[in-house]
Amino acid sequence: MKELELKYGCNPNQKPAKVFVDEGDLPITVLNGRPGYINLLDALNGWQLVKELKEATGLPAATSFKHVSPAGAAVGTPLSDTLKQIYFTDGVELTPLASAYARARGADRMSSFGDFISLSDECDEATALLIKKEVSDGIIAPGYSDKALEILKAKKNGNYCVIKIDPTYVPPATEVKQVFGIKFEQGHNFLKIDEKIFDNIVTKNKTLSEDDKRNLIISLIVLKYTQSNSVCYVKDGQAIGIGAGQQSRVHCTRLAGQKADNWWLRQSPKVLGLQFVDGIKRADRDNAIDVYIGEEYEDVLAEGKWQTLFKVKPEVFTREEKKEWLSKNTNVAVGSDAFFPFGDNIERARKSGVTVVTQPGGSVRDDQVIETADKYNMVMTFNGIRLFHH
Repeated sequence: MKELELKYGCNPNQKPAKVFVDEGDLPITVLNGRPGYINLLDALNGWQLVKELKEATGLPAATSFKHVSPAGAAVGTPLSDTLKQIYFTDGVELTPLASAYARARGADRMSSFGDFISLSDECDEATALLIKKEVSDGIIAPGYSDKALEILKAKKNGNYCVIKIDPTYVPPATEVKQVFGIKFEQGHNFLKIDEKIFDNIVTKNKTLSEDDKRNLIISLIVLKYTQSNSVCYVKDGQAIGIGAGQQSRVHCTRLAGQKADNWWLRQSPKVLGLQFVDGIKRADRDNAIDVYIGEEYEDVLAEGKWQTLFKVKPEVFTREEKKEWLSKNTNVAVGSDAFFPFGDNIERARKSGVTVVTQPGGSVRDDQVIETADKYNMVMTFNGIRLFHH
């Protein structure tokens, strides 16, 4: 099949819409549902991301995409009991692929609501059972077990989008797109990211563990498929905060850092002990947690709105308590898709437990950025690679 007709483009008024190839056949087969224009942008970017994560780490990988940027991405390392709890994996015997998906979906649950999923490996029953619980638009994978396909086809009243991709497909060396009637052409980004790019360590501390290297690799592969400017925080094989599409780099760093902080706050005893009202939906529960750890919760208490969220009125999670809990997060890696122009990015990253950094380097203030990293005994590499994606 050379082309696939779509319902419409980015918006309902943009018709007709289709995807097609000039030579050969499309590398995708729609097994269920009807993908949209944005669905396929998410699917094809996400597939490239997980394929590269699997190649770089040797572990199954998953990503949760929304509006052509990942909300989460991870490889299949085991989950702690706390992560199992906050990722709501109860009732599922986790496989490595299911663990990867739970991490990818659970990092930023609000942003992942209504996501498009990409998996590096054949979707198994355990992963499908996790997906069954979530609000999602569709999935792309190189294959599906019979049971997994049965589970997925039943989602969204039988309209859940399930796409199979040919894992051997290699895109042409040149890619073309059109904007306002004008064609753009460039070479496809075949850049391979591995630990060799971390040889140029510019800080006094030059000790990078194997886990550090893996986390840095994950951060850069995630950034390769994230709308720029972008910054990514990674811990234990999963992205815990992604800042995408910001015009200012420090705003990327703050946005990603706040997401990483929220991920860590959700693991605090105060959040784990919350008692929700009966029958609360998963999305409402996520929103309730976000309200509780946010600055506006004191206003919610003052206005008496807490009864719609919690059985028992929770104590305020004070700024001091949050700061103390956040100080326990460490061994976080951060990557940037272009150079950090000022040391303020490093200052912000440190507040979210960052100990290792990778960035291209090349700022006129590189010395200031290195000095800031040295102040906190961080390890920072200049990898010389820019990863803008648009």
